[in-house]
Amino acid sequence: MQSADPEHFFETDAAQEKRQRRAAKAGNKYGDPILLKSKILAAVPDPRSPGSAVLVAESAGAVRLVNLNDPENLKTAYRGPTAPVCCVAVGGPGSGTLFAGSWDKNIWSWDLNSKAPGRKYVGHTDFVKALACATIGGKDLLISGGADKKIMVWDVATGARLHTLQDSAVNMLSIQDLVVDHASSTADEISLISASSDPHIRRWRIRLDKWEQVVEASPDAPGTDRRTILEHETTVYKLVLDHDGDDVDLWTSSGDGTAKCLSRLRNFACEDTFHHGDHVRAVAVTEQWVVTAGRDEDIKFWDRSSGNLYCSLVGHYDEVTDLVVLRDPSGSSQRICSVSIDGTVRTWPLDKAAVDAAVKEQEKPAEEGGKEVAGEGLLSPEEEAELAALMEDDDE
Repeated sequence: MQSADPEHFFETDAAQEKRQRRAAKAGNKYGDPILLKSKILAAVPDPRSPGSAVLVAESAGAVRLVNLNDPENLKTAYRGPTAPVCCVAVGGPGSGTLFAGSWDKNIWSWDLNSKAPGRKYVGHTDFVKALACATIGGKDLLISGGADKKIMVWDVATGARLHTLQDSAVNMLSIQDLVVDHASSTADEISLISASSDPHIRRWRIRLDKWEQVVEASPDAPGTDRRTILEHETTVYKLVLDHDGDDVDLWTSSGDGTAKCLSRLRNFACEDTFHHGDHVRAVAVTEQWVVTAGRDEDIKFWDRSSGNLYCSLVGHYDEVTDLVVLRDPSGSSQRICSVSIDGTVRTWPLDKAAVDAAVKEQEKPAEEGGKEVAGEGLLSPEEEAELAALMEDDDE
């Protein structure tokens, strides 16, 4: 019988120290952790309960509904893939279809309410790592990005692949994130923004019959064209469009240790930089805060008006992979949810007084004992190594 216990394998001193530190940290209750049995690679709000529930991508090969107001009820799961799920999205007719991209190179779908399996979209030749949904001319589209360096556009109803997008001039690496820029889209054409394991951010125009990469005059070098937005030094993991009236800024997080605000009014030039440190896997914004998280496990709150670090909240004991702002039906921001390789879903306050109270609580001396065992991942040692390679592919 093979063992998955890391103590049964050769480890460097640094690896042992890291494992022991995380084991000691695993029992904390900061952020009201909900413990799942596998690693969590992504999350999106549940459109049926956007203020209280998230849909998470699990390394165990499922998408799970997590009701943050009923943490004991984790029975709702959408199953089919036998490999880890990397990304999730909700769209399709009536926005009632759940999509999941997997290590198995396929995109799976289910009816969001009944959990009935739907169409499977087959075409990528490597992990599917990013998904987005859109509508053109009344037709529902699914857009996927993979480790095969390709962006594909699908007709949701028929499963037909309409387009395959690639940059022919600047080498595009593994796709990390996709976002539809609704402010620049029309009924007949969508504007898409992509991030990848290279530092370039690309923009695309997509119609039902054709697509093109946005190429425009360079704001920095008159007389030359600019094919990409280049404000980071390495992998761009996350793209967030923040709608503040008519001004829509693009927020990014990167393996260079920063999150940035790229101003549309300045042709997507960098307006603000937040030096989180280590790889920044996720960024989220509200009227008051910029929140960043990533490899160093901490949730950092930045004052949006001043750009200064306000506080760091601890809780996760492994890399944070995603952040989701939870908004009640009125549209106001109430909480932020974080998910992690440690298998926990945690929620944090956004009200300043509540954030201050959380900081004060964490400043208290840690109590001894009461250690909680972290949930065991469902991956073999070989798959653990493959997951580590997937998370490290920014080094391409």
